[in-house]
Amino acid sequence: MRPETPCIAVCMMDPRTKLCFGCGRTLPEIARWHKMDSAERQDVMASLPVRMAEAGLEPLAPRPKRA
Repeated sequence: MRPETPCIAVCMMDPRTKLCFGCGRTLPEIARWHKMDSAERQDVMASLPVRMAEAGLEPLAPRPKRA
């Protein structure tokens, strides 16, 4: 089962597109993520690859976990 978050712990906003470089969400989406139901989260996550591609943002690798 996939986690219900696209967060990869690379939290930086692109000033041009207003999208997170790591996950592609907007600040309002990030802020209310915990309030969204599962269907709404899934809808947002399904749109992220196209959104990132249209914005010209390359997917970043997840930040390595600390030991």
